[in-house]
Amino acid sequence: MSTTNPGAYVIRSIRADEWPAAKELRLAALRDPVAPLAFLETYEQAVARPDSFWQERAAGACEGADGAQQIIAEGPDGGWVGTLTVLVEEPGTTDWAGFPVERKQGHVVGVFVRPEERGSGLTDVLFDAGLEWAWSRGAERVRLIVHEDNGRAQRFYRKVGFVPSGLSVPLAGQSAESEWEFVIERP
Repeated sequence: MSTTNPGAYVIRSIRADEWPAAKELRLAALRDPVAPLAFLETYEQAVARPDSFWQERAAGACEGADGAQQIIAEGPDGGWVGTLTVLVEEPGTTDWAGFPVERKQGHVVGVFVRPEERGSGLTDVLFDAGLEWAWSRGAERVRLIVHEDNGRAQRFYRKVGFVPSGLSVPLAGQSAESEWEFVIERP
């Protein structure tokens, strides 16, 4: 377990021109042993994407963007050690899994903290920043989707206030596996 002081890190939204760092951190996340349970894409899929994909992704979730925000933990040396992204889902639309969105909500995706920084409190701080951003955009609740077998993530999400909603999402192409929706209501 790391004894890193989370206060020694800068928690902030990315800038559009930082797409190379965003790409590197995403690729690191996809190499993590739990990546198959945590992410819907593989390392091989992501590494094959052109730079234009990463540029557009960063621009759509950078500081000042309205529909999404990628928040990172930047270490004292300037390296990025953790991230999460919050997407805004509007009522009357359909989410990524084909379910109707009934009210304005945030959707946390892409949560990752480098292994050497886990247990330091950085994930808590990233979640605080992500929730604050979602609430500032008028979200009534924030949700995330977690694989049924990802116990470590489920324990953390419960610790920071998320609870299972009862919605189960079957994994495409893997009928025997599903993911669960966890939610936190606006305070």
